[in-house]
Amino acid sequence: MPIRLLPETLVNRIAAGEVVERPAAAVKELVENAIDAGATRIDVVARDGGKSLIAVTDDGCGMTPDELVLAVERHATSKLPGDDLLDIRSLGFRGEALPSIGAVSCLTITSRARDADSAWSLTVDAGAKGQPQPAALAQGTRIEVRDLFAAVPARLKFLKASRTEYDHIADCLERLAMAHPGVAFTLSDGGRGGLRLSAAQGDLLDARLTRLGALMGRDFQENAVPVTAVREGASLAGWIGLPTLHRPTAKHQHLFVNGRPVRDKLMVGAVRAAYADFLPRDRHPMLALFLDIDPQEVDVNVHPAKAEVRFRDQGLVRGLIVGSLKHALAEAGHRASTTVGLATLGALRPEPAGDTDSGFTPSPLPYGRSGGGSGGGTGSGWAGSYTPTSVPRGLAERSAAFQAPTQSELPPLQGRLSGFGNGFAPAARPPEYRAPDPSAHKPEPPPDSHPLGAARAQVHTTYIVAQTREGIVIVDQHAAHERLVYERMKTALLEGGVKRQALLIPELIELDEPSANRLLGRSAELAELGLVIEGFGHGCVMVREVPALLGQSDVKNLIRDLAEELSELGDALSLKERLEEVCATMACHGSVRAGRSLSVDEMNALLRQMEATPHSGQCNHGRPTYVELKLADIERLFGRR
Repeated sequence: MPIRLLPETLVNRIAAGEVVERPAAAVKELVENAIDAGATRIDVVARDGGKSLIAVTDDGCGMTPDELVLAVERHATSKLPGDDLLDIRSLGFRGEALPSIGAVSCLTITSRARDADSAWSLTVDAGAKGQPQPAALAQGTRIEVRDLFAAVPARLKFLKASRTEYDHIADCLERLAMAHPGVAFTLSDGGRGGLRLSAAQGDLLDARLTRLGALMGRDFQENAVPVTAVREGASLAGWIGLPTLHRPTAKHQHLFVNGRPVRDKLMVGAVRAAYADFLPRDRHPMLALFLDIDPQEVDVNVHPAKAEVRFRDQGLVRGLIVGSLKHALAEAGHRASTTVGLATLGALRPEPAGDTDSGFTPSPLPYGRSGGGSGGGTGSGWAGSYTPTSVPRGLAERSAAFQAPTQSELPPLQGRLSGFGNGFAPAARPPEYRAPDPSAHKPEPPPDSHPLGAARAQVHTTYIVAQTREGIVIVDQHAAHERLVYERMKTALLEGGVKRQALLIPELIELDEPSANRLLGRSAELAELGLVIEGFGHGCVMVREVPALLGQSDVKNLIRDLAEELSELGDALSLKERLEEVCATMACHGSVRAGRSLSVDEMNALLRQMEATPHSGQCNHGRPTYVELKLADIERLFGRR
């Protein structure tokens, strides 16, 4: 067949296949145009998942009749000041969106230029362009896309259900709304109400947090840490969630480059590296990061849908993200997310249970799950109210009498405690009160004034219960000490090496020969980490020195775990490159184990170290090290509020 030029309508339909993948892609292009036009309010209507109607109305600068004609021509744009494709300072720049959409639908553009006395309208039906006609519009531009893909019905077969397509539109609009908190957005399907976002007030960083809270939830807003950093002309800002606020997928990771939502592998990898110390591989943090960089340093024209970018200096971007995120997490100190406490309260919900042996059936509690157990706004499943009518008759009187007994009605305190046996007695007594020394220049603050409070008891030789001014804190002693040892090991490595402790009697560990050979092959690197090993026959390893930070650690299990990790890491990476895994394994074996009794002084020392150590709110595996329960929440738990 001879070579020929394709008709313009067919060319536009081919371009539409790249630009307009689904209705959400059309909404994205139209909303980006509205933002570039300086709109402060954008209203979107999507009927039938955007297949029958997409309407985008804005209050931007509008267009003249001549500009309307040019807008539907291919490769026409007002967003490129010169001919340099690397000097892109707007969201849209390809110049193919409107003609491509008009090639596969019935497109109507109505616009009124700012300070103009009338509006004009132009229609493009399946590629056939009309002429501008007078129309009615108060301000800005309104674009209607009817019967999307009607000109190419085969494309309709590849679309999902209307609800699914609507969800894609909502997701696209939410991402753009995060990047532009000063713009008000609405989204509906033409009937019931949908997304409604008012313009956020205040400075940009606070406005972004307000917008992110409206879209990502109140939990994120309450447990987000600010990020601000500048390096070599590139600036990074945004909000990141505490490590204890994580999700099973990366759906809640939102990345933006010069105000454009992107899904960039480099940036995603940098986020994962920054959280490597705090989260397991199958958990993902919640965050929104906004990178502003010179347009000359980034190519945004590498993907038809502008979803990917390419950086000229990838090392600069990766280093900026990793360094700023780690610094922000360190500034958060020992904070843990409030969702941990809410989840604990949900787990503590009293359940009525019958005592079949005694024949006693307890009365239903006046508080429980609402709406059949679906839960409320906090997700804890509480009814949120105390209804006197649900209290059985006479219970209030009996409760008041029980809560205020006379002294003669109570058996001796010591006798009550001794009747439970040693297994149920507290592991530590509360410290005795000491009068402050009047000669001291600065009075010592009360113990419960510390952020993590004062230790009151140890439960099941595993959990420390501390009292604060606002409630109580429950600490997992093993998880907390594991994080402390891990951070001390990293600090020691940075300061010149880990101090070693020689064993009085070297430890012999028998392994299979391949595992022993792998360990001995890395003996020099392990020695830098404070672990000195030697070969002792076939399949046997002798440990001569261990890191002094580990104290009395379980050397045998430590060596076996390291051997298993080395088999997974292989020989491609050095231990220094996988420092987090190795140090985490050592810290786990060198920390205070569950089941060890601690004195009050030891418990308080652990709490003070947690307050002074960054990242102590979660262990090396992403689990929380402590749970804080506010007194008000505890009172609600028992129906006192």
